Amino acid sequence: MINELKVQRAIHNLTQDELAKEIGVSRQNINSIETNRYVPSTILSLKLSKKFNVPVNEIFRLEESD
Repeated sequence: MINELKVQRAIHNLTQDELAKEIGVSRQNINSIETNRYVPSTILSLKLSKKFNVPVNEIFRLEESD
């Protein structure tokens, strides 16, 4: 999976902690998503999409190998 969460967070000038608080998860959860150690749930993906006002597939995309 290609993960653009860190890019979106940087565009919006948010720290991991700030983003985590805004969407109701831990900073560690955001870090795990950004480092591809955790695949977010559909609900969490939709919350991130809404927060950044972009489609989910601009944050997360499947690779050919997925």
